Amino acid sequence: MEESGAVIRRSFGKYNDDDFDIGWEVDAAVDAFSIFSSKWSIEILATLYIAGDRRFNEMRKLLHGISSRTLSDKLTTCVQNGLVDRVVEDGPPIRVIYRLTEHGREAGRLLSPLVAYMKLYQGKVVGPK
Repeated sequence: MEESGAVIRRSFGKYNDDDFDIGWEVDAAVDAFSIFSSKWSIEILATLYIAGDRRFNEMRKLLHGISSRTLSDKLTTCVQNGLVDRVVEDGPPIRVIYRLTEHGREAGRLLSPLVAYMKLYQGKVVGPK
């Protein structure tokens, strides 16, 4: 069976099996996880992935305990990272909708197995008896 790192390197075409930079791979992993490890970012992405497109106040109501300022800042960061689109719909009244980009939807699909694994690992999911 082929090592998964080799498969990933080959799919990116950046390195072949004989010549690769472990530092680059570690940096890429750290960059990927840093986006999702920020407080509220994963909650925002999960909410949009599960509940679909939402307006700002709908998001605030779904995310218990988040302030308007924090939600605004985190949504801006998600937009800058290409995970969320901010869509302004003409009015009256003018409406702003937040929706996942294709990149954000793909991240949601990739994170779902990790969430399921952690629920099982932490005993939050009970199987049939």
